[in-house]
Amino acid sequence: MADSAVTPTRTNFIRQIVQDDLENGRHQRVVTRFPPEPNGYLHIGHAKSIVLNFGIAEDLGGICNLRFDDTNPHKENVEFVESIEADVQWLGYEWGGRVRFASDYFEQLYGFAVELIEKGLAYVCDLSGEETRAYRGTLTEPGRDSPYRDRSIDENLDLFRRMRAGEFPDGTRTLRAKIDMASPNINLRDPVLYRIRHGVIHHQTGSEWCLYPTYDYTHPISDALEGITHSLCTLEFEDHRPLYDWCVANVSVPCRPRQIEFSRLNLEYTVMSKRLLTQLVTEGIVSGWDDPRMPTIAGLRRRGFTPGAVRGFCERIGVTKADNLVEMGILESAIRDELDASAPRAMAVLDPLRVVLTNLPADAPAAVTAKNHPKDDSMGTRAVPLSEELWIDRSDFEETPPKGFKRLVPGGEVRLRNAYVIRCDEVIKDASGDVTELRCSVDVETLGRNPEGRKVKGVIHWVPAETAVNAEVRLYDRLFTVPQPGTSGRDVREDLNPDSLRVIPNAKLEPSLGAAKPGDRFQFEREGYFVADPDSLPERPVLNRTVTLRDTWAKVQGASKG
Repeated sequence: MADSAVTPTRTNFIRQIVQDDLENGRHQRVVTRFPPEPNGYLHIGHAKSIVLNFGIAEDLGGICNLRFDDTNPHKENVEFVESIEADVQWLGYEWGGRVRFASDYFEQLYGFAVELIEKGLAYVCDLSGEETRAYRGTLTEPGRDSPYRDRSIDENLDLFRRMRAGEFPDGTRTLRAKIDMASPNINLRDPVLYRIRHGVIHHQTGSEWCLYPTYDYTHPISDALEGITHSLCTLEFEDHRPLYDWCVANVSVPCRPRQIEFSRLNLEYTVMSKRLLTQLVTEGIVSGWDDPRMPTIAGLRRRGFTPGAVRGFCERIGVTKADNLVEMGILESAIRDELDASAPRAMAVLDPLRVVLTNLPADAPAAVTAKNHPKDDSMGTRAVPLSEELWIDRSDFEETPPKGFKRLVPGGEVRLRNAYVIRCDEVIKDASGDVTELRCSVDVETLGRNPEGRKVKGVIHWVPAETAVNAEVRLYDRLFTVPQPGTSGRDVREDLNPDSLRVIPNAKLEPSLGAAKPGDRFQFEREGYFVADPDSLPERPVLNRTVTLRDTWAKVQGASKG
């Protein structure tokens, strides 16, 4: 595992099935697989599948293969392959042996198709795509046999070989299984096994093939060739299971994997459709597949999520047969819990207001000492320079404070975190009446001790003006404003959150953060948890907010409904 923060494994119905199969001697060793199509980046839903497939194999002494089901080269490329490999490794898993591709088996798959033709179980069909759909029937009406269904075995073999040789244009012929056009399961109504695609450069096989197998044919046979014992997939493939079983039962493969379905992950305030995620990227709605607002694993990583938090979330939501909508708050809680324990604390001022300490004593310390974590002394301390000019957050001062305001007001006192109690003596404004500076006096007796005869309730964060680090801070929020974007026929773009990203170009950070490297995580007091972005430069860090300190979204939404 890549890190130690792993939620204890919970049992589930699939794990119980696999354990029973091992205990009953049906298998000597469990072999699972994670079989993504390389046509996009992985998202949090894939993380659930990764944790399930790799986790079961790891816990029960088996192996899990990583195989790319690369049967649609129009939408696939090496970038997606490399990103998927990186995501699996980042989550802390290692696959069994080499990375596999369904295209590794193209020659064998072709041979098995020939076997089906020779058994009278497949035929070459000349119907167009539109005609094929018309012949298929509906959920309430059976399909009709293709006029080419009864071609002889010899004619089918000849045509299939010529299809491979490239004699026919795209869409003119397909190879179809001969099963049952009257089946109540539409997937068994003579499904297409092969289609012709000229002029496509496959990312693994180049221009070697112009004849490509379909996913429903390739997937089960690839599983069988790899000796997969349990083929775990989401519920949308439940109706495809009879075809899966038919494929492995009718060709000479070494084993018959067992397909088991579970519910896919549906997460509030986002979309999981690769088509919609691709649309967000291609239309420039987000900055790329790793935009921190995206539900992709790459996006979560860039936002500051840890492998342990993602795995813990997947374990927390469990594995069931029931479809449900998971609250975004559960995912956010998983990373809050981890970062609360592990993230060092620091001070950052996002909306700076200058404070001048008018009577800072000459013998005042050049720096104050601050704990890096209030509950973990092993994380040590840091020195924060103290000078006459400071930055505080503008929200920590009010000329006319609301009831219950416990921060700085004219004539009022607050404590600077880890430093003195100060009193606001003078408010400086510009010609427009905007506050530009506060002049404050220090109670010199309050460094490390409480003031005599009075109680100061407010504590505010600050950074030294002279040595503060200028930074860009990106405040990310949920990408959509509604829990289920695009429902009721709406275009998902109508549900986009216009405030999903707010960029603060001139935030002020305490000097220690100037050494932050991409991937370093922090808790900024009162602001939330942040991570240094890959865009960071030594002279100008870029910090992404991972999550707020508390679930303020639920409170705001509740108030708006009231």
